[in-house]
Amino acid sequence: MERIASFSVNHLTLEPGVYVSRVDRDPATGCVVTTFDVRLTAPNREPVMNTAECHNIEHLGATFLRNHPTWAPRVVYFGPMGCRTGFYLVVFGEVTSGEILPLVRETFAFVRDFAGEVPGARPEECGNCLDQNLPMARWLAARFLERDLAEPRLSYDA
Repeated sequence: MERIASFSVNHLTLEPGVYVSRVDRDPATGCVVTTFDVRLTAPNREPVMNTAECHNIEHLGATFLRNHPTWAPRVVYFGPMGCRTGFYLVVFGEVTSGEILPLVRETFAFVRDFAGEVPGARPEECGNCLDQNLPMARWLAARFLERDLAEPRLSYDA
């Protein structure tokens, strides 16, 4: 089996930021999609997100992105990485980290400032409604926004 590109990235030196993971053309439809890795923590050097706060960021981020006035039609997916160091954001089209960074900042500002009932988190809406930690999700979003993301990573090699 071929080794996938993301496993070839040195996770011992990877820093938090917004990375283009891959740009692909779907062979069935011809649509181009860009996958971003939105890293909140430094892999293997900082604690990972617990599932409860990761779950709330997923619900809030997906809700915000799928309702965004400009980007909603282009959002394919927003969800957590299995390693719990960040999230994947998949959008239609070929998009750079610099182009997506304002949207990522808006998304995490929404999470940081969110108050109230988390969308889609009721028992009839969610398969794990008890696994939530909104205060910690807000803290992680604020921490991510405080990081120096002025120079977004154009790729894992940049």
